[in-house]
Amino acid sequence: MTRASGTAGFQGHPATVSSSRLTNAVAASLAVAAISLCLIVTLTVLSTKATMAMGLPV
Repeated sequence: MTRASGTAGFQGHPATVSSSRLTNAVAASLAVAAISLCLIVTLTVLSTKATMAMGLPV
């Protein structure tokens, strides 16, 4: 069995799959999601610390 050269693997020329506008939109949405996640984690930590500082009412 022989195979033709250049038909398998990563030997061909890279093809453009998506436009640069789509890539930029995906990158921007990932950045917004990361910032939102950081904000949620920060607010959760701060509210937990505030709750612990107040103590439990008896």
